[in-house]
Amino acid sequence: MNSKKLRAVGRTATATALIVLVAAVGLGYLWLSSGGTAGNSFQGTIQGAGATFPYPFYSNLSQQYLKVAPGVQINYNSIGSGGGIRQFTDKTVDFGASDAPLTDSQFASAAGVVHVPMVIGGVVAAYNVPGLSNGLRLTGDVLAKIFLGNITRWNDSEIRALNPTVTLPANPIIVVHRSDGSGTIFVWTQYLASVSQTWADAVGVSTSVNWPIGLGGER
Repeated sequence: MNSKKLRAVGRTATATALIVLVAAVGLGYLWLSSGGTAGNSFQGTIQGAGATFPYPFYSNLSQQYLKVAPGVQINYNSIGSGGGIRQFTDKTVDFGASDAPLTDSQFASAAGVVHVPMVIGGVVAAYNVPGLSNGLRLTGDVLAKIFLGNITRWNDSEIRALNPTVTLPANPIIVVHRSDGSGTIFVWTQYLASVSQTWADAVGVSTSVNWPIGLGGER
């Protein structure tokens, strides 16, 4: 992209820390329900898929779990929350990880599912403004207007009012967002809906939405 323009406004993220819930079936429960005992008699593979955010955790968990259950291999495919939910409800994996909880219809198609919070993470908005040496103050309302396409330049009066001591360029704001189904999208749109009724009414909250503006890219 043109270096004189904004390269990214967030990896579909919020300006405040939010709890990330992972929809997963407890690994210990899977082990025991598959015939495992305290003597580690179960031999086999536990397959999971889903959100990219917790991949480092599950990768490390697999290595640690092998130490206490040498016969158990945990494989986790980081394909995004939407893919994890789909594969779990299609019963092609043993557990799915998602930043978004299952909907009522998804619950109905996954009998016996258990939600287990596994990972907590902070999510923030990212931006790149040429020549800027200090951070910008951006409120939730302003962020929502940026993603709605109502604020299109960095020297917009609402941004200048929040940053009176900062010299802002007239460069256009280029919004970048995830294009694939993602729990991060759920977290981000949930935040925007909580600070902007316009966003809530026009776009809503989901792991995949019709973005009003912006360039989409996969993780």
